[in-house]
Amino acid sequence: MAMPMDFKTYVDQACKAAEEFVNIYYETMDKRRQALTRLYLDKATLIWNGNVVTGLEALANFFDTLPSSEFQVNMLDCQPVHEQATQAQTTVLVVTSGTVKFDGNRQHYFNQSFLLTAQSTPNNTVWKIASDCFRFQDWASS
Repeated sequence: MAMPMDFKTYVDQACKAAEEFVNIYYETMDKRRQALTRLYLDKATLIWNGNVVTGLEALANFFDTLPSSEFQVNMLDCQPVHEQATQAQTTVLVVTSGTVKFDGNRQHYFNQSFLLTAQSTPNNTVWKIASDCFRFQDWASS
């Protein structure tokens, strides 16, 4: 019988996964946006400044409308979500903040929160976005 993982190890693994995910996500957003939907579950939901987008096709269409971007992440926080809240699905809450400049626009501060779920394959574990909430924080620059 396998020993349950101690909480510190669980948190450390969640943080490592979050750091790797954040690097992949923002690099993909800035440089290979057409591949961004591969990071989402089929029925994932994105809330972008209060506008809801659900499903891969809608996400692809939405991302196609965004101008090119340059994201700079200044803060990353993460924590595992208790399995009782996620029906035993391994889930991590990831929160980022930083700045973004979209082509032709001024720089904005942003906050973004992701709920990531672990998807096991025969060879490894892949983290997919179940929920994504993005907000400009323009009040911070006034």
